[in-house]
Amino acid sequence: MQSCRSFRQAASVLENFNKVKLMLHRTIRIFLLFFSVGTAIVRGQDKKLYQQFADSEISRFPEAWQLDHGKRLYFGYSQGVGCLAMLKVWQKTGEQRYFNYVEQWADTLINERGEIHLYKVETYNIDYINAGKILFSLYEETGKEKYRMAIERLMAQLKHHPRTHEGAFWHKLIYPHQIWLDGRYMGDPFVAAYGKFTGESSYWDDVINQILVTAKHTRDPNTGLYYHGWDESRNQLWANKMTGQSPSFWGRSVGWWFMALVDVLDFIPEDYPRRDSVLVLLQDLAQTLPSYQDKDGLWWQVLDQPGREKNYQEASVNSMFLYAYAKAVNKGYLPPTYRDVAEKALIGIKNNLLKKEDSGLWTLIQCNAVSGLGGHPYRDGSYTYYVNERIRENDAKATGPFIMALLELDR
Repeated sequence: MQSCRSFRQAASVLENFNKVKLMLHRTIRIFLLFFSVGTAIVRGQDKKLYQQFADSEISRFPEAWQLDHGKRLYFGYSQGVGCLAMLKVWQKTGEQRYFNYVEQWADTLINERGEIHLYKVETYNIDYINAGKILFSLYEETGKEKYRMAIERLMAQLKHHPRTHEGAFWHKLIYPHQIWLDGRYMGDPFVAAYGKFTGESSYWDDVINQILVTAKHTRDPNTGLYYHGWDESRNQLWANKMTGQSPSFWGRSVGWWFMALVDVLDFIPEDYPRRDSVLVLLQDLAQTLPSYQDKDGLWWQVLDQPGREKNYQEASVNSMFLYAYAKAVNKGYLPPTYRDVAEKALIGIKNNLLKKEDSGLWTLIQCNAVSGLGGHPYRDGSYTYYVNERIRENDAKATGPFIMALLELDR
């Protein structure tokens, strides 16, 4: 009887031990589950804002042709800006998905002969060139010959592209004799990169000349700002009959110009003749712009008229200036004190132009969708024209530079 009682007691102890063991296992599994979920949440929260914003863009636009609210597969300059930003996020983080996002777009657009979908060389449109900037990295990383051939195809356009008498590219064939500040960003960094790609310094001479010619005809000595466009022929209705200049200081056009000045210097050797002339222009503009930065740290759609009726704090100009200042400081083109200008602008963007959706995605608001000169209906370059153009959210001409600016500020 004693042995039976001892056996039952032992069995009871073992049963209780197994119950405790099972409860302990369940507790450990629950703990690990919550720990893994919590770790994932923290990991997402730990992502830098540039990566959070890049992920927001990819979530909104799962394929790169959709950037800038694109409706069709196209080699657009806006998609080029957005994809350039994604490549920079890839280079910073090492996460292949950012590279794949860009390469899938280019791989779909460009066939094995290097022909680009819907590209029409006969239009001599400088905007086509901007997306070509991504091809240098894609060719270097993948070795796909079609990317090299596409680079040569775009360069072939520029070798025959119409120019002013002083050698600056027309903006498009349909806009004869005209220099737009936008065009310096679209074309000049590509040409400078091609000079490095081929080792031919003549391309750097061309870029420097185009920049100096553009500054000569678009810079206003009274304000230090730049007019959006210049018509060599003086035939356009928007052109001043004496100077050929357009009427207004459109913020984004000056943003394109500022970014072009910074970016071309990536490819031109430091001791190259006349490179310093580009630096002088960059430093002059950097000194000028804080005079037009408002108390919120922001710049306006028409730069010299903040607070005027219908004018507004526009996202792309602020993102572009933020990028140009931050990169110029990082490169040593500007003294460190100018980082304060960039930090002030970032605070302004966060407070006034950046919002977080209920979905967790980040959004940039108050983006000017598009502005230009001439065309049909006719765009006269007036204050009234610029402040009445369409406004939308998450335009790639703002989001791309914003991501690149955040990357520079993180260095």
